[in-house]
Amino acid sequence: MDQQLFAELYDAHAHAVYAHAVRMTSDCAGADDIVSLTFLEAWRLRGKLDGVTSHRAWLLGIATNVIRNTRRAARRHREALTRLPLPDAVPDPADRVVSRITDTAEAAAALAALDQLRRADREVLVLSVWSGLSHGEVAKACGVGESTVRSRLSRARSRLRKLTTANLAADQAAGRAPTSRTAREGHL
Repeated sequence: MDQQLFAELYDAHAHAVYAHAVRMTSDCAGADDIVSLTFLEAWRLRGKLDGVTSHRAWLLGIATNVIRNTRRAARRHREALTRLPLPDAVPDPADRVVSRITDTAEAAAALAALDQLRRADREVLVLSVWSGLSHGEVAKACGVGESTVRSRLSRARSRLRKLTTANLAADQAAGRAPTSRTAREGHL
């Protein structure tokens, strides 16, 4: 079959194939694709056209097979997508901002609580935690024994935890940002 005869076949039956595709799929946009695929397949099979008595029936048969294949491919695609792992959620930048605000509030509350500790407990805590000195080095710096450093450090950490929690709760209840001497002076 030459191109001219195939063009005439298209002109004569494209509307019927389109109407069939719309009825079968209820999708006007998808029906255009079905028509294209049907005539592409018909072109591929044009050697078998000589023995066909009804071109319209032959084309509608091809269109029906194209619709089946399209539905099968779409179903397989959907099933394959369900087997894929879910993509990682994109982090919300607002979460980081809230985290920073929370961290800042906790740091300010901890600094305010540090101001409330006894001087000896505060010295041991600052030398050990922030300066990174060992218990022996803190003991030498403070002029006390290592066991005293350990007990003061334990007491200071416990008291700091309680005071920080209390300061955060009080600040939240008052609806204000936590304050401390250090925060007021701009060291935070």
